[in-house]
Amino acid sequence: MRIGILGTGTLAEGLGRGWVQAGHELVIGGRSRAKADALAESLGGPTRAATPREAVTGRDAILLAVLWSGVDDILRSAGAADGALAGMPLIDPTNAVEHGVGVLLTEHGASAAGRIAAAAPGAHVVKAFHLHPADQWTRRPVGAGEESPAPTVTICGDDATALRVVSALISDVGGVPAVLGPLDRARQLEEVAGFVIGLAFAGFDPASAVPHVPAGGA
Repeated sequence: MRIGILGTGTLAEGLGRGWVQAGHELVIGGRSRAKADALAESLGGPTRAATPREAVTGRDAILLAVLWSGVDDILRSAGAADGALAGMPLIDPTNAVEHGVGVLLTEHGASAAGRIAAAAPGAHVVKAFHLHPADQWTRRPVGAGEESPAPTVTICGDDATALRVVSALISDVGGVPAVLGPLDRARQLEEVAGFVIGLAFAGFDPASAVPHVPAGGA
């Protein structure tokens, strides 16, 4: 696929490296052209840097890999309000939460994904990749002959084709896609991220707070 990445941070690098290894073509667009150039060179393969607007033109999918505080700025630079992302799967891995606390910064009942969809009319927003650390996608096997279990990546969105595209990209980096439902469930996924972040910063293992339930709900 032809993938545009808006952002130059650790998630852009982690997923970008996995997608290059899977044979995809990447265009990196960031607020700093120097950082975009450096990341493109680091990722290698058919990867190049461009302006944010160029990075979203003619792509099969777009990754919005910036902090929540930078979302409005990068979408403006990409021409989102003018429909530059219309018809494209737009992957939203953002966490709009208070640092170290996990309380959501969006107004009551609203989701970050919903606000992104409003700011990028016509884009097919898919919430994904917001629960795992960036190095998850470049992590090596944990021991001789032993590999880390494949992470389940829960996603939601309204467009069936976009969900299929994002599911394929999840599989390409070693994840297992799990569609939770339409985009109006994004708030639920974002609350889960706040729960995980809050526990982790308080010194607790979030996994220990989630009971093991067999698949199928038995």
